[in-house]
Amino acid sequence: MPQVIPGENEGIESTLRRFKREVSKAEIFPDMRKHRYFETPIEKRKRKALAKHKQRKRKFRN
Repeated sequence: MPQVIPGENEGIESTLRRFKREVSKAEIFPDMRKHRYFETPIEKRKRKALAKHKQRKRKFRN
């Protein structure tokens, strides 16, 4: 879990900005979106197959 300790003369805006940066580095939002609702095994298989297809397509493009 990201934690940010505000500096002595640091404003709340810059502290919040640092916290948001730490949260994005920790990749919390994608994980949260992934667990937002229940995914059936069939949906999970389809999502993984689509991701694999996209990755393969990107690999051959380069």
